[in-house]
Amino acid sequence: MPHHLSKFIRSLYKTKEFIPLHTPTFGEQEKLNVLDTIETTFVSSVGKYVDDFERAVELFTGSPKAVATVNGTAALHTALYMAGVQRNDLVITQALTFVATCNAIHHMGAEPVFVDVSRETLGLCPLALESYLEENARVEGGRCVHKQSGKAIKSVVPVHTFGHPVHLDEIQRICKKWHITLVEDAAESLGSYYKGKHTGTVGEFAALSFNGNKVITTGGGGMILCSNESHGKRTKHITTTAKVSHPYEFYHDEPSFNYRMPNLNAALGCAQMQRLPLFLEQKRELANQYREFFRGSGYEFIDEPEHGRSNFWLNAILCSDKSARNALLEEQNSSGIMCRPVWQLMHRLPMFEQCLRGDLEVSEDIEARLVNVPSSPI
Repeated sequence: MPHHLSKFIRSLYKTKEFIPLHTPTFGEQEKLNVLDTIETTFVSSVGKYVDDFERAVELFTGSPKAVATVNGTAALHTALYMAGVQRNDLVITQALTFVATCNAIHHMGAEPVFVDVSRETLGLCPLALESYLEENARVEGGRCVHKQSGKAIKSVVPVHTFGHPVHLDEIQRICKKWHITLVEDAAESLGSYYKGKHTGTVGEFAALSFNGNKVITTGGGGMILCSNESHGKRTKHITTTAKVSHPYEFYHDEPSFNYRMPNLNAALGCAQMQRLPLFLEQKRELANQYREFFRGSGYEFIDEPEHGRSNFWLNAILCSDKSARNALLEEQNSSGIMCRPVWQLMHRLPMFEQCLRGDLEVSEDIEARLVNVPSSPI
């Protein structure tokens, strides 16, 4: 099977050269936009493209307000700040995620708590979440408190893993019941929908990423999606050094961040947003071809959940066991086709190994068997 997979992937991309996991695609408009910022000298924090990019994301996602940031980690850090997360608080998330999710929690001085994922979505499982809270938490004075430590559980951060939307209705219901703020890590899911709603528009806040390997890119960049205009106004304020507008005075009215996306990056993003529908169409076609190739093969193609529409950011399969996974990874990478395992679970990393966690049986099974295959648009 690994050898047949190599031939199939090369037939998709029509090349004998190295095939990366995911690469950006640029056209003439990207060049023109970036050149415009250079010629006008507005390459940094001032320029029209940042506002235009934010409006384009608002229009596409249906978010009341989008605020551009320098990267996805900064977006999630700010979202947690806006959600009221403070030092020594607890934030529930999944161990099956990229390290940036937990880094943002750590930047707040808070601690991640790991709950299992759903087999259907690869994202936070509502049954595991509710079970953990019923066993380990209580509501006290209108806030959720961890019984053993006495620490506040301030937020739940589900990740739309590889662009597959989690069970948002169920997770939102649990968050409301337990007085916890829902913050979506939608870094991987631009163009994904949950029951007709774009991911990132159900929680109070959400974070997008425009890293070079995402569906669209600004080189480096992120975006905070806010549930209302009021949140959006304050989010914009604290990500731009909390500077009060004035013709010439420098007055800042609170501690804040300098997380502004440069105009040069936003110029790239504006052009990429024009191409996003095409990218999504091409990635869906690629997923359709992978689905058919793996049908009846002994490898399980990770498909979109019934409740949503995925952007298929990274296509993934499950092997029969870890040895089969390793054999597939070795064969593909040695033949010049980049495939990779899923991230090591967060509780296996030294800085998060002491964190609280529930039963992670599904996460551990997926970690042992999952392989991402090349997913650049075709």
